[in-house]
Amino acid sequence: MAFSDSSRYALVVTTSVLVDGRPVQALKLRSLGRPDADDHLLAGHERLDLLAYQVTQDGSRFWHVADANEALDARSLEVPGTLIRLPRLP
Repeated sequence: MAFSDSSRYALVVTTSVLVDGRPVQALKLRSLGRPDADDHLLAGHERLDLLAYQVTQDGSRFWHVADANEALDARSLEVPGTLIRLPRLP
């Protein structure tokens, strides 16, 4: 399995599991921890990739916002008026 360097899975260890008797590569669960974050009320025009870009100049790091909110699908956070945790990214 190959992931881009900015992927949330880039450093995750893989394992082999059997599915229907066949070996399949799978990702081990990542430990998320609880990052330093600020509350942010999402406005109608905001998207997670744009918020990540404002902080890091890299919109592909939107997954940090999803992780800070324990969301598997980042799109579930993009509802105007939602209070989200916006992590302080380096």
